[in-house]
Amino acid sequence: MTVIQQTKTLFDSAPLNPPDSIFGLLEQFKQDSRSDKVNLSVGVYQDESGQTPVLKCVRAAERIMLDAAGSKNYLPIDGSPVFNNAVGKLVLGAAVASNANLHWATAQTPGGTVSLRIAGELLRRVFEVDTIWISNPTWANHPQIFHAAGMTIQRYEYLNANNTGLDFGRLIDSLAQAKSGQAILLHTVCHNPTGVDPTPEQWIELNTLIQQKGLFPIFDFAYQGFGVNLEEDSFPIRQFVESGGEALVCNSFSKNFGLYAERVGGVTAVAQRGSSGLAMRSQLQATIRTIYSNPPLHGGKIVETVLGDSELRQQWEQELTEIRHRILQLRATFVATMASMIPDRDFQYINEQRGMFSYSGLTIDQVERLRSEYAIYALKDGRINIAGINRNNLLPLCQAIANVVRSAD
Repeated sequence: MTVIQQTKTLFDSAPLNPPDSIFGLLEQFKQDSRSDKVNLSVGVYQDESGQTPVLKCVRAAERIMLDAAGSKNYLPIDGSPVFNNAVGKLVLGAAVASNANLHWATAQTPGGTVSLRIAGELLRRVFEVDTIWISNPTWANHPQIFHAAGMTIQRYEYLNANNTGLDFGRLIDSLAQAKSGQAILLHTVCHNPTGVDPTPEQWIELNTLIQQKGLFPIFDFAYQGFGVNLEEDSFPIRQFVESGGEALVCNSFSKNFGLYAERVGGVTAVAQRGSSGLAMRSQLQATIRTIYSNPPLHGGKIVETVLGDSELRQQWEQELTEIRHRILQLRATFVATMASMIPDRDFQYINEQRGMFSYSGLTIDQVERLRSEYAIYALKDGRINIAGINRNNLLPLCQAIANVVRSAD
C-alpha cells in the first residue's frame, strides 16, 4: 500500500479572516440563550412582532407572476428593459427622467452591493479612476467593495465632536486634498450608519464643490422612501445632474421593498449627451458580463410588476409610508422615554436623524456593557437599528441605556 506524504497545500497558507462586523455579531446574538435579548445591529426592518414582514404588494405581485408562468430563460446582460426603465425613472425622479437634455442608462443588478462593485469596476477599468473618497464613518462594506475593485480609499470627515450630527464645515474642509478625476461616494439619504443627512442647502453647496473640483460622484441610494418620500429623497441626485453634472446611482430594493433575500438593485449612469449615454450602457453591459453575466429573474420581476401596476404601485407607496412613519414614531417615543429616565441628557438628535439607523452617542464600553449585562446587541460604534425597537422591548432597552450612561458619568 502506497502512503502519500502530506505536504503543505495552497489552502494551508490562507489566513483565517475575522468575522464580518455586522453578520458576525448576528451570529453571537443567535447563540445567546437569554430570552430577553434585543437585536439592534443588523440593518433589516422589523415590525412590532420583531419579524421582517413581506409587503402585501410583493405577495400580490408574486401571485400574478405565478399565474403568468413565464419563462426561466436568461435575462439580457443588463436585465429586463421594463425593469430598467421603471427603476431609472424611480431613482432619478420624474423631472430628471423626462428631461430631454439628460440621458441615462440603468442596469439591473443582484442587490445594491453588486451595483456598487459594478460602479467601482467601471470607474477603475474604463476611466482609470484610482481613488475614491468615502465618508468617515460609512457602511462597513463600502471600503472593502471599492478596494476589491482596485481603488485607493480616502476619507472625508462627516460627524461633529459628539458623533451625533453633521459637521458640514469639517466635511468641506476635509475634501481640500481631493483631486480632479477622483471619485466620491455620497449617501443620498438616510446615511448609513449615522442617520445624519445634509440639508438641501448643504447638498447644493457640496454638489457645487464636487463639480468645481472635478470629482465624480457615486450616489448610494439604498433607502429611497425612508427619508421624506420617494421623490424628495432623490433631491441630491436631481440637483447635481440638472446643474450639469454626470453621475452613477447605485440603488437597492432590499429595504424599501423588503426584498433582502432576493438581492435586487440597479446601477444608473446619467450623462449630459446622448452619445455618452449609449456608450455608458455598453460599458455597463461589458462590465456585468465578466462578473455575473446576467441578473437573476424573480426579485427584479417583483419590482417590475409592482412599479408597472397602478394599484400595486399605490399599495407599495402606502406600505412604505407606514414603515417610514412607524420609524419616526419609534424615534420620538425613544427620545421621550430617555428624557423621562435621564432628564439631564439630551437625546433630541435622534429625532433629527433619518432612516432606520442612528448614531446613538454610546461609547464602545457602553455598547459592550449593553451586550454583556443586558443582552442588547448594537454595533461597537454605537449605531443602533431604530426599527429593532418595539413596544415590548422599549422600556427595558431605555432602562438599560440609562443604567450604562449614568454609571459612566
